[in-house]
Amino acid sequence: MAPLMDANEITRLQSRIAARDPGTFHFPEIYGPGWDTLYIGDKVRIGREFLNAVRAGKFPTVEDTGQKRGGGRVYRRV
Repeated sequence: MAPLMDANEITRLQSRIAARDPGTFHFPEIYGPGWDTLYIGDKVRIGREFLNAVRAGKFPTVEDTGQKRGGGRVYRRV
């Protein structure tokens, strides 16, 4: 099972986001290595957890654009 969106995972993802230039992205780009080895159900679950965390303000430099493109939700680092 993929890691839950716990404090360690949030910190890991915040570091990966901070290393990016502002602009749009899909969550798998942030998740990083290992995304392609996850089961589809785990991808859906952790993707939903990321969306909920973004909406809850846990990633203050990230916005949900409300769009889907290329098979996934589009986020923006501001």
